[in-house]
Amino acid sequence: MSSDASPPGARSAADLTRVPTGPAAGSSGGSGAGTHTEPKVTARRLIAFFALVFGMFMAILDIQIVSSSLSEIQAGLSASPDEISWVQTSYLIAEVIMIPLSGFLARALSTRVLFSISAAGFTLASALCATATTLPEMIAYRALQGFIGGGMIPTAFAAAYTVFPRSKQPAIMALVGLTVTLAPTIGPTVGGYLTQLLSWHWLFLINVVPGAIATLLAWTLVDFDEPETGLLKKLDYVALAAMGVMLGSLEYVLEEGAKDDWFQDATIRTLSVAAVVGGLLFFWRSFTAKTPLIDLSVYRNRNFAVGSLLTFVMGVGLYGMTYLYPVFLGRVRGYDSLQIGETVFVSGLFMFLTAPVVGVLGRKLSDPRWLIAGGFLGFALSCVDLTYITKDWAFGELFIPQALRGVALMMCMVPINVVSLGTLPPQQLKQASGLFNLMRNLGGAFGLAFINTFLNDRQDLHMLRLREHVIWGRQVAEEQLPAMTQSLQGRLGSDAELAAIKQLANSVRQQGLVLSFGDLFFALAILFVAIVALVPLVRRPNQGAAAPAH
Repeated sequence: MSSDASPPGARSAADLTRVPTGPAAGSSGGSGAGTHTEPKVTARRLIAFFALVFGMFMAILDIQIVSSSLSEIQAGLSASPDEISWVQTSYLIAEVIMIPLSGFLARALSTRVLFSISAAGFTLASALCATATTLPEMIAYRALQGFIGGGMIPTAFAAAYTVFPRSKQPAIMALVGLTVTLAPTIGPTVGGYLTQLLSWHWLFLINVVPGAIATLLAWTLVDFDEPETGLLKKLDYVALAAMGVMLGSLEYVLEEGAKDDWFQDATIRTLSVAAVVGGLLFFWRSFTAKTPLIDLSVYRNRNFAVGSLLTFVMGVGLYGMTYLYPVFLGRVRGYDSLQIGETVFVSGLFMFLTAPVVGVLGRKLSDPRWLIAGGFLGFALSCVDLTYITKDWAFGELFIPQALRGVALMMCMVPINVVSLGTLPPQQLKQASGLFNLMRNLGGAFGLAFINTFLNDRQDLHMLRLREHVIWGRQVAEEQLPAMTQSLQGRLGSDAELAAIKQLANSVRQQGLVLSFGDLFFALAILFVAIVALVPLVRRPNQGAAAPAH
């Protein structure tokens, strides 16, 4: 471990918690010599780590728990359908800026201070969201919630490699992986129940008591490292502003692009240019500044570079599929938020059941790349099963694909984390954790943008083809329309024919949407099969090897 591994006044105590483990083998051919010491797990550190993981769980859960009940929030705030999307967009933009910044702040302030501030701020912002009576208030509070809470996610990730010895990391990463994947998966279920049984205000109030407990535990128990306060004087404000413009603009473009017809919209064009300019300035500062805001040298580690691409694609499967199931059930089946939640809990259940199995396999298997490849192939198989989807599919038909997805997520998440972050030296973990989590979130954002655009384009294409079969002159259409008119005659009288035409048009629209879902799942299956080709590029980590502390 690096020399800054414990807070002031606790050096000797921290040293006593470390035990020698023999020569440091290095990461993939590393040549560290001498004696390497690894942290000893104590009850204090274990409780502190669980507090960090729980805070991370709350921050990730809050994205999906709110998205499932946006219509109820819209009614409560008297907002339009276009305006209410900002409740999510403001949170995501703010969070995506904080996640990479958290590495610098964790070094400067220490894990204890950064996480405590993040947890306390997230809790306060959650309470403020519950009190919002207007849309501008809600947007401001959600942005604050996303920005401050975003610091909890990579901080907990980095701590997993600081607190525990390497022999325990596969099991610990199974817990972390379960947290990261389970939170967005059960979000619609939890959100649906809270909204139906109580009110949308409880989507935010539910964070208050757990958030206060996590803050207290972190402040009193976390002692993983000590602050490097001198870094604050070296903060690169130019790089910070450029990164904010780049990531904020990119997140907005990806969130709103499909709805606004991409570059046909002036705002999308302007922010796309801003993202490119901000990105160029940010990367220039990152490579030329004496103390860069974000240390991009971690990408010299091949495992981390390839692992970041793998977690990017996994983000598509995590957030994209979590989005797709509720969209299908809501738009095609007409389910409300509670019914959707009761249908999509299957993936979360199988993640929970798979996590301990993957933890054991992570310790037993000498090559974790087999787990990663199997996970992505499991993703692909779940998508292939969904290519046959029809408008009548419900819980029974969706059970197997959801179960496969849950198992595949855990098979991917845990070994990708271990091979990507587990071979880095300790002093790079905080920066790397922020970048790694950013890649997963960006994968989700790109995935959602692709999904919405693909669905819209394919639905238009299928509707155009289907209309050719329901125009006048087609025998089936001419037979079906009178039958539909007659069935509506008793209730609507003279308006029955017009209602029958609308009903037929809606049927065509619905069938076009269902066919586009089938096409989309096939495209995603191809993506998940293709990404398996990158898995052999990952170096197999040495069992029990420690990362070199250069």
